[in-house]
Amino acid sequence: MTDQDDRAARRAGDRERRAQERVAAAVARTEHRAAERDAAGRRREEAREARRQEEEQRRATLVDEREARPRRRSTGSLARTGEKPVERDTRHYATDRDPTRIRTLAARGASPEALASVFGISVAEVEAALAGA
Repeated sequence: MTDQDDRAARRAGDRERRAQERVAAAVARTEHRAAERDAAGRRREEAREARRQEEEQRRATLVDEREARPRRRSTGSLARTGEKPVERDTRHYATDRDPTRIRTLAARGASPEALASVFGISVAEVEAALAGA
């Protein structure tokens, strides 16, 4: 073998070795990327599961708060002061027996019997108030 043949063989061997190194590096990169993708997928799934659990806890808290809240919206004064309105006992309040008011209610369609019952007077008094117009 001549010197040229030796050099050619060495170059061919070097080329072959470099080609194998490139192939090995490409395979290593591919495997590294696949491992990174798997790890990223696991991290995403863990984050998704954590968000899901947090959302479930938040919803459970909201449901508890919603059930504790009154069914109707609170009035402005309740929101401002925190005091509930007082329910007054109006059973013994005197109803104003103004003849003009009786006539107005009758004009709106209230019957004399109903007006007598509401105002606590007789039907004759209601009819007298209506006749006084």
